[in-house]
Amino acid sequence: MSEPWSRPLEVDRLADGGAEVDFALPLAELPGVAAGVAGSVAGRARFTRTQGLPVAELTVRGAATLECQRCMQPMSVPIERLVKVALVASEADVARVPAELEPVLAPGGRISIGELVTEELLLTLPIVALHGEGEPCAASPTETAAGEQAQDMHKPFARLADLLKR
Repeated sequence: MSEPWSRPLEVDRLADGGAEVDFALPLAELPGVAAGVAGSVAGRARFTRTQGLPVAELTVRGAATLECQRCMQPMSVPIERLVKVALVASEADVARVPAELEPVLAPGGRISIGELVTEELLLTLPIVALHGEGEPCAASPTETAAGEQAQDMHKPFARLADLLKR
């Protein structure tokens, strides 16, 4: 049996009824989110209409655990988003979306909460996870030593310019 957040919802029916859908979902189970992402998010999707288009106001809170690409240790990335998106059935409808809304494709007028959350996570999570300034990063001391060693390395062509001048 599929999870409730993965089932496609009829956006027109939800928008006409002013529905609110609460959700909690694990990030590891979302299709389209990078492998190795752990954690969970929770929030609410509130559906309305704006200029005849179905709109979802999405509130997402939680944390994702990613692997720092510098030290290869887990790091936590807080997630807190509030966004309003227009749910359009086709790409032709994108031109009707007001400037203050982001268009999201809902083919056939259906989209799942998981798809909405995935769209936001792709915009929120870093492409390359690195500990930020002031955060402890357990980067390998051998990397630092290798960098210092590269500076002291013998460069065989360093004096070539001097030799060619003679």
